[in-house]
Amino acid sequence: MATRIVLLGTAGGPTPKRTRSAPANAVLVDESLYVVDCGSGVARQITLAGLDIRALRAMFVTHHHSDHNVDAGALIQLAWAAGFDKGVDVLGPPPLRNMMSGFRRFADVDIRTRIEDEGRPDIDALVRIHEIAKPGLVYRDARVMVHAALVEHPPLVPAFAFRFDTPDRSVVFSGDTTPCKALIDLASGADVLVHEVLYEGGVAEILGRLKNATRLREHLSASHTRLEDVGTVATRAGVRTLVLNHLIPSDGIDDEVWRNGAAQGFAGEIIVGSDLMEI
Repeated sequence: MATRIVLLGTAGGPTPKRTRSAPANAVLVDESLYVVDCGSGVARQITLAGLDIRALRAMFVTHHHSDHNVDAGALIQLAWAAGFDKGVDVLGPPPLRNMMSGFRRFADVDIRTRIEDEGRPDIDALVRIHEIAKPGLVYRDARVMVHAALVEHPPLVPAFAFRFDTPDRSVVFSGDTTPCKALIDLASGADVLVHEVLYEGGVAEILGRLKNATRLREHLSASHTRLEDVGTVATRAGVRTLVLNHLIPSDGIDDEVWRNGAAQGFAGEIIVGSDLMEI
């Protein structure tokens, strides 16, 4: 029962990028598919990765920024259209239930038509929504055990990181966060830490073109982990491998810049994430 980790999308931020897709990750255990975050185009990224979208068993949303949740409803609808019929658990912070209900209303014409015209199963009977507001064990089945930690990504509260423990591996997805003890504790001793990262030296040109540059700079600084700090987080957690993900900026920075920056605080294996990379 080998566990596969696939980075479906490694960009950071809500706008479409030239070289990277929106945030999304896959954990595959015994041919069952678990997805962490559902940025734009996640269903296509799953297909491009050679994964079976019909194997979807659970989805986890770290927080409610659009680059992390915009395709949560679409992923279920498209998996269902592809023949998915075994049920899926959807977990994330409030107001997850309202968000998914809103998408269901949006998709109602298509869903009713396909049930009546194509004989598809009742999609509502397949989807189980679980709002989570506190840390701890949030999901368990025969293949995985998933714990959540409350991380610091102001102004959104709650925001979560998730740890997957499988029979052969442990992997933590940081979500969006500043360095915080809760994440370090969650990741303690994990095989792999997939962590967001901000290279402040690379965003100056981008910010210079924006009318909201001052406010956006303040948000990035207060809500994300700087490149020079991410290695220290990994070291304090005692992880074996650090994977840099949710890269800000997402275009135009050489891998060596990312790797060398993280290496300032971490002596273990450092991987600069790219779309469809398998860890």
